[in-house]
Amino acid sequence: MAPPKPTVEHTIDRTPEYEKFIEDLRQFHEKRGTTFDPEPKMGNMNVDLYKVFNHIVENGGYDKVSDEKLMWRKMCEGLGLMRHNAPADAYTLKQIFYKQLAAYEIKTVHKKEPPPPEILEFTTAKGGSLLTRTLENFTARGKVDREESGDDSGTPIREKRPEETPGSASARASRGLREAPAPRVIFHPDTDSSRRTRHASGQQQSSSNTPSHPPAHPASQSQNQNHQNSPVPVHPPSNPHPSRGGASHMYNPSPDYTNPIVNSFQPPPVMQVPLRIVDTPTSNPELFNRRRFRYPVPTAPKVTANIIRASLPAGTLDGPNIYERCLYALRSGIRAEQAYCLFHLVKISYERGDKYKFSQFQGLAEGLTEFALEVGSLFYHVNWTVSNDPEFGDGSIGELDGINGSSDILERIAQLKPKDIQDNLQSAEFTDHLTLIHEAVLTIRNMAMLQENAWFLSDYPTLKDLLCILLHLPELDLVVELKHSALDIAEQITPFLILDSDDPLYQTLLAQLRSSDRGFILTSLRAIGRISMSHAETNQLSGVPPDILQKLMDWLLLNDDELMDACLDFLYQYTAVVANMETLLQATNVEHLVMQLVRLLSHGAKRITREIIVNDAQVEFDRPSENVIPIPRDLLERLLAMEEPERCYTWIRCFFEEDPDSQITQIAIWQAYNAAFLEPLKRKNRPMINAAEFIRNINTVYQTAGAQIVKSDQEGQKFVIKGIRPRPSPINPERQPYFRCLWTRDSKGEPARCNSWHLTANTMYEHILTDHLRETRNAEDNKFPNKEGTYVCSWDTCTKYPTPTKLHLLQLMTHIKTHLKTEEARQRHLAMSQQADAPTPAGLGPGHPQHHPNNPNRRLPKPRVIKPAKTITLTYEETASVRDERNPNAMPQAAGIPLSAALILRNIARNVVKTESEEVLLKKQARIKDRSTDTSSQTRNDIVGQMEMMVDREGGWSEKLFRPVMARLWEIFIENRLLAPHLHSLFELLDANSGAATVY
Repeated sequence: MAPPKPTVEHTIDRTPEYEKFIEDLRQFHEKRGTTFDPEPKMGNMNVDLYKVFNHIVENGGYDKVSDEKLMWRKMCEGLGLMRHNAPADAYTLKQIFYKQLAAYEIKTVHKKEPPPPEILEFTTAKGGSLLTRTLENFTARGKVDREESGDDSGTPIREKRPEETPGSASARASRGLREAPAPRVIFHPDTDSSRRTRHASGQQQSSSNTPSHPPAHPASQSQNQNHQNSPVPVHPPSNPHPSRGGASHMYNPSPDYTNPIVNSFQPPPVMQVPLRIVDTPTSNPELFNRRRFRYPVPTAPKVTANIIRASLPAGTLDGPNIYERCLYALRSGIRAEQAYCLFHLVKISYERGDKYKFSQFQGLAEGLTEFALEVGSLFYHVNWTVSNDPEFGDGSIGELDGINGSSDILERIAQLKPKDIQDNLQSAEFTDHLTLIHEAVLTIRNMAMLQENAWFLSDYPTLKDLLCILLHLPELDLVVELKHSALDIAEQITPFLILDSDDPLYQTLLAQLRSSDRGFILTSLRAIGRISMSHAETNQLSGVPPDILQKLMDWLLLNDDELMDACLDFLYQYTAVVANMETLLQATNVEHLVMQLVRLLSHGAKRITREIIVNDAQVEFDRPSENVIPIPRDLLERLLAMEEPERCYTWIRCFFEEDPDSQITQIAIWQAYNAAFLEPLKRKNRPMINAAEFIRNINTVYQTAGAQIVKSDQEGQKFVIKGIRPRPSPINPERQPYFRCLWTRDSKGEPARCNSWHLTANTMYEHILTDHLRETRNAEDNKFPNKEGTYVCSWDTCTKYPTPTKLHLLQLMTHIKTHLKTEEARQRHLAMSQQADAPTPAGLGPGHPQHHPNNPNRRLPKPRVIKPAKTITLTYEETASVRDERNPNAMPQAAGIPLSAALILRNIARNVVKTESEEVLLKKQARIKDRSTDTSSQTRNDIVGQMEMMVDREGGWSEKLFRPVMARLWEIFIENRLLAPHLHSLFELLDANSGAATVY
C-alpha cells in the first residue's frame, strides 16, 4: 500500500513580501478599473494570492497550466487547497487566478499589454490562450444561464416559433424546410425530395414547360459573389419531417446566369480599427458610483406591463433575470411588485449574501433606503424624501440631503409629533406596509454583512439618516426587530466611518446605551467600539455623558461575560485618550473602577497545582554483604547426606542469588563453605572439595557468575566472584524460605538477638521452648507441662509481657504463636512476591516446569529499595488564552476579559499623570505636607484630618489608585504567567510615575 500523500496546510503568511505584493496588485486593479479581492475564499479558507501567483508562474503560467489536462487539480494539491470536490476546487482556483492575477501575470511576467477587461475579468475563466487573446479573435460566451428564484412567478422562458398563417400551403411547406445555415456559408438547397407528393409532381411537370425564372433575390447573388472561392460543403439530401412532405417548389440557378465580373470580384482587405477603452458602468463601477449622488436616479414610468407586452411580438421578450427584475420592481412604485421584490431580496441576500453586491446593481441601495424611509409616514406626520441637489439648502422638515447627509436630523426628529399607534391593534394596510419596510431593512442588514457591501453603504449619507430615524422610533414592541436590524447595520458600517462627537449617528448610538434592552446595549457598544477601525484615525470616543460612564462601570459587576467584554472594549478605547481620562476622573469614582479591573484579572481563572519532578525516582538494591548466613541445622543434615559436587551446587543455590551488579570475594565464599562443612565431614571421615574446584562449580550453578580480578587503588588486586550476592534469608532445596528467630537474650550483659533460622513455625515454637525458656518434655507423654511461672516475652519489640509476669506456660506460648505466624506469613508473602516479579525465560509459559515456584533453578529478584522522586509543588492560575495561528507551536497568549482588564489598567497608569487633575492633586498634597510641618497652630481636628489623608501625600493619582491593590497585582504577577508581561509593563509605568520607593 502506497504511503499517504503529505497534506499541505494553506495559510496566509503576512510577510513584508506578501504585503508589498498585495499593495502592488491593488494599484494595478485600480488603474485597470477592475474589482480586486485581496483574500478570496475557497469554502472556509482564505486564499493567499502571493502563494498562488508564485506557484502558478513556477509551473509555466496560466496558459500552460490551462493547456495541460488535470493540471489545475495538481495546483490545488500543491497549494493545500484541495478539499472534497476536486473538479469544483480546481475550477474555483482557476477562476480566482483568472479574475485577480491573470492580467497581472501578463503585465509583469510576460511584459505584454493584457487584454481589456471586457474579454478577461468580465468573462468566465473558460479556456486559455490569454497571451494571444484580442477583441477580434475572442468569441464571448453565450448568455449566462439565468438563476431561477425557485418561485413559479418568475419570468418563464418562451420558445421562439416562426410566424405562420394557419391552414396555408406555405405554412405546410415551411415545416419541411431546414433551419438557416451558419453565416458566411453558401446556401445550397436540397434539389431532391425524400418523398414526392402529387402536388409536388404537378409542380415539377408544369415547371418543365415554362422558362426558367430569374434569381429570386439579389441577396443570394451577392452571397454567391462574395463567397465564390469558399469551399462548398456537401449536404446530403435529407428531410427532417418526411411525413409532412417536401417543399412545393425547388429552384436551382443555372450556371449561365453567373457574371464573370461577379466571379472575378475580390473583397477588400480587412482594415485594423484602433480601439480605445471607454469607461462604462461595468468596466469602471467606482467612477459611476461616485456620480450617482450628483444626479437623481430616474424612476421608471408607470406603464402597465400588459401594454408593454402587447406592443411587442410574441416570443421576442425574454424578460430580465431575477436580480434585475427585483431591482426594477423595487423602483416601479407598484406595491404588488415591491412586495414580490422584497420577498425575493430577503431570500437572495440570506442565501447569496457572499456574492450579492450593491456595486453590481446600480440603484439597489438607494431604492431600499428610500423605501425604508416610508416608515416615517407610519409613525409620524412626515414623508421623508431624498434630495440630490448639490445646492441643497434648508428645505422642509421631511427633505433629506442625499449628497452630504442631514446634520440636523436629530433636531428634525425631535420636532415630529408621533401618531397614536397601539402595539396590539393595527390595520391590515399598516401591518403589510410595516412588514415590507422590515424586509427592506433586513435586506440591507443581510447584505451589509459582506465587507464590500458595508464599505459601499458607509459612503451613502442617506443610510446614516435612515439609521437615526429607525433608532428614534417610538418605544413600541412592533419596532423592536426593526431597531435590532438597524443596529446590526450600524455595527457593520462603523469601521469605515469617522464620526465626531456631534455626529447624529454617534449620538444616536450613545443614546441606545440608556436602553433596558440587553441586545440594544451590546450591539451599540460593539458599533461604537468599531468606529474608524479601518482608518488610520483613532477613535476618540469624546462627548460620552457621565451617566453612561457610570452605567459601564456598574455593568462590570454583572455575571455576564458578553456584556463585560463589550464594556471593557469600550473602556480600553476610551481610556487611551487623555481628555477622556480627565472626564473619567471628574465624573466617576475611578478608585472603584480600578478595584473592579483588578478583580477581573482573575476572571474565570482555574487554580492548578502541579508537581515538577526535579530528580526521577530511582530503584536502589540492598548493598551486598560479605557475610554469609550460618547454615540452619536441618538444612546442614540434608546437605551432609549429599555427595560432591551436588552438595556444593545445592549450598550455592540456598545461600546465594544472581545479581549482575554485585560481587563477593573468593576467600569469603570459600571460608563460608569451609566453616559449614569442614568439621562435620571430618567427624564422618569424608573428603572435602578443594577450593579451585569449588570456584569452578559456582559458574555451573549461575552461568552469569564468574571469577574475576578487580584492581583498585586502595586495596590493590582482589579476587572476586562477579554476578552473585548472599541471600537475605536462606532457602531450602525446594526454595522454601527460612525465617529468623527474633528472640532477644542477654549476651554478656547486653541484649542480643538469637538469629537462628527455622523453616516452619512449629520448629521455631519448639526452639523457643527448649533453647530460650529451658523447658523439657515429660517422660510419660513426651509433652511440655503447663506449669505456672514467671515469664517475659522477649520477641523483638513486643510490649505484651515486657516485665516478668506470673502466668501459665500455655498462655505465654499462645501469645508467642501470634509472632511466629505473623513472621512466617511475612516471609511467605515476600517469597511469593519475588517469584511473581521474577522474569520468565523466553519461551517458558506458566505450564513449563521451570516456571513453577518450587523449581530450584528459578531465579528470584534481589531485594530492592525505591528512592522516591524529588519534586517541587507549584500552584498557579490559568486564565483565558489563545494560540497564534501563524505559529501554533508558540506559547499561548493571554486573551479575553483578563487581558482587557490589564490593558485598561495600563492605559490608566499611562494617561492619569497627563491630566489636569494630576496637577491639582499634587498641589493639594504639597499644601498638606507644608501644613503638617507647622504644628504650632494645629488643632486636634486638623491633626486627625491630616492623618486621614496620609495616603494621598505623595505619588499623585498613581499612588492613590494603585496603592490599595498593589499586593493583589503582585500576587497575580507571580501566579499568572500569561498576564505577567502585561503587569510588568504596568509596574514600569507606575515606577516611572511615582518612583520605586513610593509604589513598591
